[in-house]
Order: sequence, then structure tokens, then C-alpha cells
Amino acid sequence: MGDKRTGNAGIYPAVGTWADTLAPILLLLALLLTTIGFVLSFIWAPPVYGASVNGVEVIGGQVVSNVLLISQKIFYFHMPVAITSFLALVAAAFFAVRFLMTREARFDTMSRVCMEIALVFVIMTMATGVMWTRFEWGVWWTWEPRLTTYFILMLIVIGYFILRNAIDDPERRAVYAAVLAIIAFVDTPICFMITRLVPSSIHPVVLRQGGGMGVSMIVPLLMIMFGMVMLGFALYRLRLRSIVLEQKCDALTETLEDQRESA
Repeated sequence: MGDKRTGNAGIYPAVGTWADTLAPILLLLALLLTTIGFVLSFIWAPPVYGASVNGVEVIGGQVVSNVLLISQKIFYFHMPVAITSFLALVAAAFFAVRFLMTREARFDTMSRVCMEIALVFVIMTMATGVMWTRFEWGVWWTWEPRLTTYFILMLIVIGYFILRNAIDDPERRAVYAAVLAIIAFVDTPICFMITRLVPSSIHPVVLRQGGGMGVSMIVPLLMIMFGMVMLGFALYRLRLRSIVLEQKCDALTETLEDQRESA
């Protein structure tokens, strides 16, 4: 029923704690904040210029200007889900390191759930990013540095789950998965900083020195940002609780079957 070196504490993450009690409340609050924030982004926040280009540029064979219409509103959803995906990957790497240090199965479970949450937000980030690219730059895809590095990150996250399904041995699977979770974390700051490291990048630098956003833009953005982080945490706790209960039920069923066979 688990590694004897770690005992039950090393098998199952703690559930039924204050975090699990708070999770449904955070879920409702997250939905409320994101809804209000997104509405404010349409009725309060003014339209702005998009990606900084020198007047007109040709991207993917299309002539692109820097004037935005309604597509600019994608930014208020795109950036928060991207930040949340980064936070989920940081948490996944943290638990992965804890697993490699202790070999406690609960840390592998926690890291896996964080990667599941990261995958959801990575897909949302890519989907909204492609929409931004199409509406603002006139193409569905361009090998711009930020898009390219984030695409690589998405492939690593997807590869994480392919790896887990390809290895039968639990211990070896957990070790390899932990290493891949750490690799995904290493790519996270590269994705975040690439627009600053590569001056030729046409992706807008939002959190640049000196600001550039007024109150009418910051307030909706922060509301959606906090909402998405709350949503990610709530989904993490709810998913973790579901997996732990499933693991305990499977272990109990196995024990009962062993006792029945012994009898």
C-alpha cells in the first residue's frame, strides 16, 4: 500500500483542511471577480494601441499596423491566465523537488495535480494568444520569440502527461515526471523575459518600466488576475481532494479483496 519508509503520511496529501473548506468559496469569488473585471474591460477601459511596431510591418505576408479595435480586450483574459499558468508550474516544480528529496508519494501527487492545472491554463493562454495574433497581426501564427518559447513550454507540459502514461513503474514514473516538471519551470522565466531579452520581439511588453496603464485598465486587469489565481488554487484543491479520495478507495478495495482471498 505504499512505501514503508514514508508511512501513510508519505502516501496521501492532507485533505479536509481549511484549504478544502475555502476552495468552493474561492471558486465562486473567482467567477465573480473575473466576470466583473471582464465586463469593466469593455465598458470602462479605453481602447489602446497594441503591439509596438514601427508604423507598419509585414508579418507572415500581411501588412500589420499597431491600431487595435475590440481584439485588444483579449489582453485582459490572456495575461491573467498566462500568469496563473506560470504560478502553477512554479508550484509543480516545488513539489517535484520535494519528491526528489523525500521520495514521498504525496509530493508526486501534488506536483501532478499542479501540472494538470497548468495544462488547463497553458491551453487557455495559447488559445487567446492565437486569437490576439489573428486579430491584431492578421495571421494565425508567427514564430515570434514569446509565442515560440511558450509553444515549447506547452509541448513540455503535454510531454509530461505522455511520459506519465508511458511508464508503468510508479517510482520511476514519479522520478522522471519530477525532472520534467522542473524543466518546465526552467522554461517559465525564459517565456516571461523573452520580450525584454530579444529587442526585435513584436510582442507587447505590458509590465514595462514606467507603467503605461491607467486606473481604468489596471483595475479590471487586477480583478481578473486575482480571480484567475483563485480559480487555479480552487481547482487544485478540488482536484487534489478528488484524487486522494479515489486513491484511498482503491487502497481500501484492495485491502478488502486481500482479506477476502485470505479468508
